[in-house]
Amino acid sequence: MLTVILNKKIISQLICIFVFGLCPQLLFSLNRKATPGRQCIALNQDWYFSKDSSADASLSTISHLAWHKVSLPHTWNDKDVTDDQPGYYRGVGWYRKSFAADQFPRNEKLFLSFNGINQEAEVFINRKLAGKHAGGYTRFVVPIDRFLKAPGKGLNEILVRVTNRFNEDIAPLTADFTFFGGIYREVNLLSTESVHFTLKDDGSDGVYISTPVVDSASAHISVKSLLENNSNVSKVLNVKQVVLDKAGKLVTSYTTTLRLAAGEQKELHQNLKTLTNPRLWSPANPYLYQVFTSITDQQTGETLDRIVNAVGLRWFKFDANTGFYLNGKPLKLMGASRHQDYKDMGNAVPAYLQIKDMEWIKRMGGNFVRIAHYPQDPVVLKACDELGILASVEIPIVNAITESEAFSLNCKHMQVEMIRQNFNHPSIILWGYMNEVLLRPKFTSDKPRQEIYYQHIRELAQELEKLTRKEDPGRYTMMACHGDFDRYNRIGLTKIPQVLGWNLYQGWYSGSTADFGKFLDKHHLDLPDQPVLITEYGADADPRIRSQSPVRFDKSVEYAIKFHQVYLNEILKRPFVSGAAAWNLADFNSETREETMPHINNKGLLTIDRKPKDTYHLYQAYLSKKPFIKIASANWYYRGGINDSLLATCTQPVTVVTNLDAAELFYNGKSLGIKKAQDRAIQWEVPFINGKNNLKAVGIAKQKFTDTVSLLFKNYASQPSNQTGKIFYNILLGANRMFIDEKARILWIPGKAYVAGSWGFLGGKPYSGTNNRILYGSDKDIKQTDMDPVYQTQQVGITAYKFDVPKGNYKLILHFAELLGGPSKEALAYNLDNNHKPEEQEVDRVFDVRVNGQMYLKNFNIAKQYGYATAVKKVIKLKVDNNQGIQIEFLPVKGLPVLNALQLVQQ
Repeated sequence: MLTVILNKKIISQLICIFVFGLCPQLLFSLNRKATPGRQCIALNQDWYFSKDSSADASLSTISHLAWHKVSLPHTWNDKDVTDDQPGYYRGVGWYRKSFAADQFPRNEKLFLSFNGINQEAEVFINRKLAGKHAGGYTRFVVPIDRFLKAPGKGLNEILVRVTNRFNEDIAPLTADFTFFGGIYREVNLLSTESVHFTLKDDGSDGVYISTPVVDSASAHISVKSLLENNSNVSKVLNVKQVVLDKAGKLVTSYTTTLRLAAGEQKELHQNLKTLTNPRLWSPANPYLYQVFTSITDQQTGETLDRIVNAVGLRWFKFDANTGFYLNGKPLKLMGASRHQDYKDMGNAVPAYLQIKDMEWIKRMGGNFVRIAHYPQDPVVLKACDELGILASVEIPIVNAITESEAFSLNCKHMQVEMIRQNFNHPSIILWGYMNEVLLRPKFTSDKPRQEIYYQHIRELAQELEKLTRKEDPGRYTMMACHGDFDRYNRIGLTKIPQVLGWNLYQGWYSGSTADFGKFLDKHHLDLPDQPVLITEYGADADPRIRSQSPVRFDKSVEYAIKFHQVYLNEILKRPFVSGAAAWNLADFNSETREETMPHINNKGLLTIDRKPKDTYHLYQAYLSKKPFIKIASANWYYRGGINDSLLATCTQPVTVVTNLDAAELFYNGKSLGIKKAQDRAIQWEVPFINGKNNLKAVGIAKQKFTDTVSLLFKNYASQPSNQTGKIFYNILLGANRMFIDEKARILWIPGKAYVAGSWGFLGGKPYSGTNNRILYGSDKDIKQTDMDPVYQTQQVGITAYKFDVPKGNYKLILHFAELLGGPSKEALAYNLDNNHKPEEQEVDRVFDVRVNGQMYLKNFNIAKQYGYATAVKKVIKLKVDNNQGIQIEFLPVKGLPVLNALQLVQQ
């Protein structure tokens, strides 16, 4: 049996053992005495999976399926969400596994615990329905012992029917993220004695710990336990609470004796002895106590069940004028929102990677995470507790609702599951229940009917608000709204939650960054009694795209840096803004998006495989408490540009981010001067040479702080005849940004107008998009390539392109894509100005291409020959004699000729 005095390592293991949502594989080898009353065995290996697209997709169809072996977590959408075909499989998938239950005595109860299945599940044991669940982001538990075969009668079969189909009665209906199907979180087999803490309370562990009164002098701990007796005899029980400090020493204990009749369920409340001079939990010191809650048979002394919970003692409040307070001190909540998917995994992400996400937030100086837009894996909030990261959690009512009783009931059930399953996490301060619910309003052509729809949204919000405050009066409620202030205010949604969140993108989807601060002040003026959080803000930052003159929608990292500097400054200088969560911690999958990196939302501070961008380092400079300096441009490893006149150097800016007052930059050992930081950044003009370039940034506080990097640079001669080595050009047309081909390790540079003795285009103008959101090239998914930015810009109406190269053998590669036309698309919801203009559906574009007087392409019709938004590459080998150079002519037959990009390689 376990003793009360435990060391820190054992306590850590026990948290995993007894909180059944966190069941490691190693538990299989533990004996019953090591885990009294309850065993938890991970069932993640040796499953078999098959899709079932038949109309019936029932038990009668599974014998015809082709099965293959999988391990959990698993999703069937990890590949089809990133291909060139629109959409992804949203249908039925079956999971099958066999197991033996003979090692469990027959008087014990057996359950299957599913941490997450998206989004509807039916569980069959030996072909009999044992349980079902609706909703893709919360745990559910299925009792299975009555369906099992008698000992010695063979293996038992688990079948799980899963579907991620659209269901208008289950949230989310639509969203800017992908609805991956599958059993994408871990599954555990639970064994309990007949007397145990209930497993019937919406996926919780049956024990709820609250700290109704906490201050620096004392703390009160209350425990609510839900017990049940499934035996056929009455039991006299001792329910004991044992509180240990971080060192494993006993702090206090409390025991209640009660009688539990056969078949009875009972709710027990215990108020523990007041703790004096408690160690408080905070981001700076996330001190956790452990509460062991156990049931003991008074007659035999046997421990029948035991649950362990971590407890953090803290108190907090939101103030509409002065922001957020933790333990009586003001604290600006700063961090990021987080989606749960990962590159090539979808949502089937192992626990250690989920924990690392919280470590990324802590490492950047963050103290807050918005778990968006749905409850996530149990390990995420456990990591928040241990790292000292405050959290909000919400259910996935996104963009719109369905006006049905079933939808409302499912939403309320999700809210209850979310709260009860996560109640004991000290990191949670906010429960949310709607995100941008007016973003896609229905009945736009029927205003009276639309007002009824708005009324139903308001009624659902009021019901969820009331339900949340009843379930957990100790935490605040929150709703996240997009930037349509007047509509949310007129409908009455702004007055319902205790804290109002705003998702704001001024300077990205609409307006300018200067509008952001004005919006914050409008909120404070019009809603002076409503605490506020900025729950989303961000700009796309494709790490492959760089710019020396960044503009909105060029998707460059440089524009994102400027965007975040403005937002961070405005947030930090206003006390009434309680805090903010950048959108997003990491890039995430959104299948309907196209953009420069199709199917990916690139607003993350990290890439989808968790590599930090320049923007992440900027947050470290703003939020870190310790001295920090970083050459942000170090992420731009493969650089290049056109030489300065006849010099052998190319001058480009290098950015250093720091929280120090000033820094000095050394280039190849030579100082480029000391500069003061502005908005946590300093920029130097660096004269790069061809090849390796060494940089060192030095900041001085009480001591020197340095960061170094070596960058590779490719110099392009402004006059090809002066090029050192063989001539090699990669040029984008209609662009003022650079593109890094990471696979080939080359840089594409923007084109320029031709001048004699050099190279460049003649005639035409850059392609511009069709609505207010696409101001830079196109955002179409270009088929047959993973280098979409090469083809998303073009020079329209180009007449010629010239290279004044010396004689020699060359390979010329011309890149084309037809950006106009193709299937019409619905305006995406995040086009917040709602000013979409339809494109021309038929493009009559025919032209010839002639190189040095020789016809290479005759009556070239990109759309007709290759299709719309498809990468086309034409390779031409030619010999240049004397000083004729290379001249490419574009001769119109119908419409205007175009060229997207070109490459020139000297053979």
